[in-house]
Amino acid sequence: MPRLVSLLGLGFGDCGKGVFTDALCRRWQVHTVVRFNGGAQAGHNVVLPDGRQHTFSQFAAGTLVPGVATVLAYPVVVHPGALLVEHSRLQSIGVDDGLERLFIDRRCRVNTPFHQAAGRLRELARGAAAHGSCGVGVGETVRHALAHPEHTLHYGDLARPALAMQKLQAIRCDLLPAFAALGEVAANAAAIAAEYRLLADAQLAEAWLENIQNLLRDVPPSSAETIAARLARPGTVLFEGAQGVLLDEWRGFHPHTTWSSIHPRAVEAVAADYGCPARVEHLGVLRAYLTRHGAGPFPTADAGLDVLPEPHNSDQGWQGRFRRGHPDGVLLRYALAASGRLDGLLVSHLDAFRHVPGLRWCEAYETTVPGEESRAAGWLAPAGRVTRLPCSAREDLAHQAALTDLLFRVRPVYQARMLTVAASLLDRLEQAAACPIWFASCGPSHEAVKVCRRQREVTA
Repeated sequence: MPRLVSLLGLGFGDCGKGVFTDALCRRWQVHTVVRFNGGAQAGHNVVLPDGRQHTFSQFAAGTLVPGVATVLAYPVVVHPGALLVEHSRLQSIGVDDGLERLFIDRRCRVNTPFHQAAGRLRELARGAAAHGSCGVGVGETVRHALAHPEHTLHYGDLARPALAMQKLQAIRCDLLPAFAALGEVAANAAAIAAEYRLLADAQLAEAWLENIQNLLRDVPPSSAETIAARLARPGTVLFEGAQGVLLDEWRGFHPHTTWSSIHPRAVEAVAADYGCPARVEHLGVLRAYLTRHGAGPFPTADAGLDVLPEPHNSDQGWQGRFRRGHPDGVLLRYALAASGRLDGLLVSHLDAFRHVPGLRWCEAYETTVPGEESRAAGWLAPAGRVTRLPCSAREDLAHQAALTDLLFRVRPVYQARMLTVAASLLDRLEQAAACPIWFASCGPSHEAVKVCRRQREVTA
């Protein structure tokens, strides 16, 4: 029976899933990494000791380890064009067989240029009220599939060009009317016009479908039975999550969320779908400090931490500004409550202590005018401080939006004593999580990943 292990981000993404996936593939002789959520908006960085680097979007972050396969499982959203671009970039650093080691479930929904243009148009139209987007159209693909299931393009459909063309044109016609009036929006007018022209291009579907035929030839659609046989092999299977639980569609802070679930239940549903009976070990992944791309609440954000190096994250592109913040006990407790049972933690970026005098631990929030609704809900401690954020017992976007509003109105309460060494932070994290830290990383490559479960080998 295979060993099943999941890696789940406990923050707003960018938590170090790339380095840990790469390291654990080498340490545990992993034969397959399953991408179980999200789509091409992922960005998992792996740096090799020889300096080669790749930001993984759809291929698993274990692809630099020879022989490790990637499974894009249903319900992952597949972006065929981006897959071809990513394969080309992998070839440039010496990985020529990425497509040969790639399996895509025929049921996966396909992210088309029309979805990408529509998603960008929707975000551009929001102007200063932007939700935050990677600009690749994953959310728009899910949104459209829910509204028009009969027109949903699945990866298996691409093997039938006539059916694929019919669905592509239907997708374009479904999406186009919603954006016809955007020409009247003054802000972002040039960008809106460019995306609208793409969405309105009736010839684009044929050119796009022709361009991705190479992908279909090298990676034909896989049946659930084929993938199930792959996962049943002896050895270890990693489930590599995208984004983090604070961006989860039902547990994140609406509307600044992603259209997918980052939760142990999502992993277990995929494993069960492929007939994997083994228990899944769930590992939560987090940084020594908190980060966030783009819009959304971030109570402990501190421009003073911008000195921390981020060679693979920037303020450019659709996501907008990359922010850094101090470790946040309130958000960590919320992420742990939202995630449920975890077997252990993985902590990255402990080398932060080489660049800053220390990090401040946020234990609570102060809110200037907490509403009566907040008091009634028990969100405040007796001293008027927010110490815990309540998890809803059901999927309730109104509840999540109320949390978002609260987070925009608080300021962090830091403990007086700064954390100046990695060991102090690890102690604090273990106490907060009530589960052990298995591995920690104090550098960008797998060589910097050290065992922590039985004894600390981390040097700040």
